[in-house]
Amino acid sequence: MGRGVGRAVVATALAALLLGAPLPFPLLPASAGGDHTAATTLLPNREFAPALLRGIRDARRSIVCCYYLFKMGNNRGNLPRRIAEELIRARQRGVEVTVILETQGGGSRNDRLDADNHATAAYLTRGGVRVFFDSPSVTTHTKATVIDDRYVLLGSHNLTQGALTHNNELSVLIDSPEVADEVRAALKRL
Repeated sequence: MGRGVGRAVVATALAALLLGAPLPFPLLPASAGGDHTAATTLLPNREFAPALLRGIRDARRSIVCCYYLFKMGNNRGNLPRRIAEELIRARQRGVEVTVILETQGGGSRNDRLDADNHATAAYLTRGGVRVFFDSPSVTTHTKATVIDDRYVLLGSHNLTQGALTHNNELSVLIDSPEVADEVRAALKRL
């Protein structure tokens, strides 16, 4: 697909989604998942972190997160660290919290990713959060959070300071128990 055609397809899809209009083409084959009504909120760039933090603070039953990269820094303003702290606080108030992270396995070309994800995992585990890693033979590039089996945050944001404060990223908040159920099912298969 040519670059101009690809941009036109993406622009048409986004406009239809934002305006609630039917798409001029199917996004998924009928067998790929359910056709559900959902309230959606676009979360471009720096709007993602506040929405995620608010969702974690408001969670009452469960949080499942899956991220390719969750890299905490040590300074006070580090958003990934604040997210990790909120996940631990949620666990401490009785919310079931699970985090799934990518691992490349030892000796890979991306040892820095492993080091960052494993450091975050150790911090979360000390706080009572259950952390799992995918198989080193598969790359899990997913960036998704499911809260209380109802809210899904899904998109391009990794949990890094750059992604949350500087990069051009685009994610969406979906309010739909049906979509949440499908995303959780997909995450369980990782």
